[in-house]
Amino acid sequence: MAHIWDSLEFHYQASTLLILLLLLTLLFKWLTNRSNNTEPPSPPKIPIIGNLHQLGSYPHRTLRALANRYGPLMRIHLGSSPTIVVSSAAVAEEIMRTHDIAFSNRLESRIYKRLLYDRKDLLMAPYGEYWRQIRGVCATQLLSPTRVQSLHYIREEETDLMIQKIRQFGSYPFNLSQALEKVTNDIVCRASLGKRYSKEEEDSESHSKLHRVFQELNSLLGLFNIGEYIPWLDLINNFNGVNQRVEKNYHELDELLEEIIEDHVANRADRSKESGIVLLDVLLDCQNSQKEFSITRDSIKAIVLDVFAGGSDTTYVVLEWAMTELLRHPEALRKVQKEVRRIVGSKARVTRDDLAKMSYLKAVLKESMRLHPSVPLIPRASSQDVVVSGFTIPARTRVLINIWAIGSDPELWEEPEKFDPERFLNDGLADSHSSNDFKWMAFGGGRRRCPGETFGMALVEFVLASLLVNFDWSLPGEAKGTDLDMTEFIALALHRMHPLVVVASPSSS
Repeated sequence: MAHIWDSLEFHYQASTLLILLLLLTLLFKWLTNRSNNTEPPSPPKIPIIGNLHQLGSYPHRTLRALANRYGPLMRIHLGSSPTIVVSSAAVAEEIMRTHDIAFSNRLESRIYKRLLYDRKDLLMAPYGEYWRQIRGVCATQLLSPTRVQSLHYIREEETDLMIQKIRQFGSYPFNLSQALEKVTNDIVCRASLGKRYSKEEEDSESHSKLHRVFQELNSLLGLFNIGEYIPWLDLINNFNGVNQRVEKNYHELDELLEEIIEDHVANRADRSKESGIVLLDVLLDCQNSQKEFSITRDSIKAIVLDVFAGGSDTTYVVLEWAMTELLRHPEALRKVQKEVRRIVGSKARVTRDDLAKMSYLKAVLKESMRLHPSVPLIPRASSQDVVVSGFTIPARTRVLINIWAIGSDPELWEEPEKFDPERFLNDGLADSHSSNDFKWMAFGGGRRRCPGETFGMALVEFVLASLLVNFDWSLPGEAKGTDLDMTEFIALALHRMHPLVVVASPSSS
């Protein structure tokens, strides 16, 4: 009996020792993992959908709220896709300067891939030799400062037409948002294709079709596609009409672009003499060149779509928000009008030399773009494992750089919610589109920086200056600037929810 008891006591002691060793091992592993944890902090997620439910209608705002709790580099889960969200200038600089090559890719989107000719455009093309060659063509030939200057006559002519139409309203309210959208589209159309494709043109059927098809393109490119985040739900697009819309839009776009290019080629000699060289001419010359690299027809069509998707919608909202902020801040409106009118003087219109002297106007635009960036979330993707701010970012991880949050960071900007153009004059940044400290990134940064910034800024500066020199601006009735509804909505760009309705009185000066 004593032998049995001794045996049981031995087994009890052995079991206790084993359990103790196991607990010590688990404690050691927990402490080790805790001290060497290289994953960014992350909010709790829900099975299957991850953190998708937390994005809401204003993801740039909700992501900033999460970043205030979890840090400027955090990880969220958009369905099954781990995504890194960057909300500080310091971390953005690490990604877009220190590790720029590793983060110079885009993750594939089935909709983008189909509509942009298997990503043969510049904005979505995978980082590599093809992208570098296309980027070189755009930087040196297509969107260079010299090329942009050569298109100034188009900006002048289309803006003059807009001014004439605004004069016809007299003292009656009108939809300024609509006018800005039209003048932007017309300038982009003429600068890229050599013709205006407005709904008011003589051949109304074909022009209306082009307008409708490009509107649908912008809508599809800005669509939230659940299948990209929860792959097994991709089948839903077969039943909700998305796949059918994509295919229809692709074929309509392709047919229209082929017609436009063939018509341009057939009448190219006469048109070039009459109206100068436009962007399509440059692309066609590259296609016909005998150099090592030549652009294919699909590349031409994809780049043209880039110009429309990236250069039209995102450009006119800059003007819309700038005029909104000026109407909300009458003192800034008076100051910028005083500068513009003093520089232009008695001339019939604003000149390129005038624009170079308008520092306050440039500051107004930069401040408006800080508060209302056209694209508040810049997408990137990692192509390899990278350590950023002490955290490991695995390859093929989505990255969202919240430039709206960075532009609203109280550690970088004094009174960040306040519209204050003076801050750019004081910092000496008004005359520069770039920022070396990654505080202001309306055009992104690094290798993937928007190639159309020179074209876009030339357009918005000229149009805004022309509006300010020709008219005095007010809101209908007794409305004040503080009464303006500032509600946003995001499609391809960050828009005003409601059109900007204003009264334009001919300038008394």
